[in-house]
Amino acid sequence: MAGKRVAVIGASGYGGLQTLRLLQGHPDLTVTFLGGERSSGRRWSELVPFLPLEDDLVVRSPDPEAIAAAADLAVLSLPNGLAAGLVPELLQRGVKVVDLSADYRYRSLAQWQEVYAAEARQAARQDEDLCREAVYGLVEVAEARIRQARLVAAPGCFPTASLLALLPFLEQGLIETSGIVIDAKTGTSGGGRAAKENLLLAEAAEAVAPYGVVGHRHTSEIEQLAGQAAGQAIQLQFTPHLMPMVRGLLATVYGRLRDPGLTAEDCTTLLKASYRHSPTVQVLPVGVYPSTKWVRNTNRCLLSVQVDPRTGQLIVMSAIDNLIKGQAGQGVQCLNLLSGLEAGTGLPLLPYYP
Repeated sequence: MAGKRVAVIGASGYGGLQTLRLLQGHPDLTVTFLGGERSSGRRWSELVPFLPLEDDLVVRSPDPEAIAAAADLAVLSLPNGLAAGLVPELLQRGVKVVDLSADYRYRSLAQWQEVYAAEARQAARQDEDLCREAVYGLVEVAEARIRQARLVAAPGCFPTASLLALLPFLEQGLIETSGIVIDAKTGTSGGGRAAKENLLLAEAAEAVAPYGVVGHRHTSEIEQLAGQAAGQAIQLQFTPHLMPMVRGLLATVYGRLRDPGLTAEDCTTLLKASYRHSPTVQVLPVGVYPSTKWVRNTNRCLLSVQVDPRTGQLIVMSAIDNLIKGQAGQGVQCLNLLSGLEAGTGLPLLPYYP
């Protein structure tokens, strides 16, 4: 099952670049195709001289026939709405796909069209069946299903950090399903490589700014998985903030305990049991709170739990690198599973510090 060939489509964006960096030296996966529209026809060393590839490939237009001839697996790191134009033809040709965009994260095409309305107006999609088929690629929750899949929708960075903190407590029915609040902070690389005014150094440096305070797109993505875990529909409050750093994401999740007698030690024990087979998730001792710097350049998620006995609130803190565990690293985990490998093969778990 090993020795798979991988195509990376959207190779010069942050997701593509990070995917290529992680696949450098991978023992069982080899990059054999680079795809891009604006960079088509240019050699990789001309585009990205700071990240040399052993085979200095020429970036090619992402034609499904050409991709299928060169690769067994494809990672799509494209703007929302574009992956759906490639996926059906890739699957028809036997190429398994990991999509880093939101195109297949929802079980319903109608819901995607509602949440991503602007993109939906530009993409005439008729792939409701693939939306139902796609496996949501949160590896710690769906490893067995991912191994059997042909289309994996990798979660967003905010949902990854939030759901890893939240799901065990919802699955066990330990917190109320109403009143859940997620306060999350991310580095500027989460906005992608395309130029945006709010990500300019003069705008983002020395500042913390909330955005998407009501109706952020990732809210419904988190609610979908949270509802599945709880066995009922869930509405929660999610507020992201932009931080003056390049990479890293910290989500602090609040929920009201159904049993106010539960302690932080009890909740820590639950988390450790939930992730005992997940080497990418580390649960910290009570009173030790994670820093984004502790996970920088790694595929690890650090979790820490506290309980406020005065208010009966559970507080779970979750730190990830938004470009690795929150995007490309999780994508490589899915590639590993599709190739019959252990999920963490070739992925870094230890940071460079400071």
